[in-house]
Amino acid sequence: MRDDDFDLDVVDPEDARLEQVVAALTPAELEAAIARLPHDLQAAATGVLVQRRTYSDVSQDLGMRQPELVRALRRARGIIARRLAGPPEGDLA
Repeated sequence: MRDDDFDLDVVDPEDARLEQVVAALTPAELEAAIARLPHDLQAAATGVLVQRRTYSDVSQDLGMRQPELVRALRRARGIIARRLAGPPEGDLA
């Protein structure tokens, strides 16, 4: 599959899990979590997760292709979910 061949209807099970974790947050918790993301992920996450805008609208406003937006959202959800989970058990650091 080429990079520009992208199907937004295909859902990875891990992506679905991360989406559920993020969806369980209150609006205030979600906004706080997004504020702690790397700057390059904040606008994408805010547009889709907080403002509930379409991938198409957000990608156009940010000047990025939809596959890039999907990757940014995957990263954002992953970071938020890992921070919510805290350090792994047995991690002394």
